[in-house]
Amino acid sequence: MQHLVDTTDFSDIQIAQLLHDARTFKVQRPPQLLRDKLLITLFFEASTRTRSSFEVAAKRLGAAIVHLDPSRSSTKKGESLEDTFANLCAMEPDGVIIRHTDNDAPQQLAQMQMTSVINAGAGNYAHPTQALLDLFTLTEHFNGQIKNKTIAIVGDIVSSRVASSGIRLLTRMGMNVLLVAPEPFMPQSDLPQYEHLEDVLDRVDVIMSLRAQLERHASPLFDDYAEYAKHYCITKERLKERNILILHPGPVMRNIDISDEMLDDPRCKVLEQVRNGVYMRMAILKLLLLDSSN
Repeated sequence: MQHLVDTTDFSDIQIAQLLHDARTFKVQRPPQLLRDKLLITLFFEASTRTRSSFEVAAKRLGAAIVHLDPSRSSTKKGESLEDTFANLCAMEPDGVIIRHTDNDAPQQLAQMQMTSVINAGAGNYAHPTQALLDLFTLTEHFNGQIKNKTIAIVGDIVSSRVASSGIRLLTRMGMNVLLVAPEPFMPQSDLPQYEHLEDVLDRVDVIMSLRAQLERHASPLFDDYAEYAKHYCITKERLKERNILILHPGPVMRNIDISDEMLDDPRCKVLEQVRNGVYMRMAILKLLLLDSSN
């Protein structure tokens, strides 16, 4: 039984297989490989892209998928997460897809070894499927040649599970990662750190912009989002004609994270990330529910 708690759960060979399968699924609609499989989604935090993407991915592979709304479940009556999970597993699903505020929740459930656990986002520590779909988007754009490419991760890095998983995966794949943020938004890291976006623009191939999560910080660093945008919004005025790929995990705060004009620019791949997310999650479901069980 294999789980996806973070990208470290997959070997380099498995990641290469995921990229191959995602490319294949994107080119050609697959057969109903998972038509006898049942998945349950359990999202303790709001989600637009990740939950919908998993549901589309499962249905395109023929799997049945059931969503449990925690706000209407017995967790509201005091039932523990472990007991909720055990009761769901008694219904014999082939996997449970979970999003939770607790960094350790997916790992705790995986250790129960009752069914495959897929982490759809945990606290500020891990969002492995986002990291993998970003890797797919990058390898596709650079024709597989991402080693020694340089990516700047910009924004509220310390609060971001996307950044956390992305740093681990992209450095593993041979990319150079730079961190750009004001000091309170910067995690403890040995990676190169910059406070000003302008300091890295001539050095990077990719910028990954992150949502500014001002609400997560006790003391306000900026008076408002407009003040933050003056320093970190990705605009055409900043990028000029530089050939820099722009990524964002969503939701994008328009004219704060990325300008309206830049979102329409061909260098911006935000919607392509969403599209690729379906194919990568199809590949992940195939690996966990079919390949690993054979």
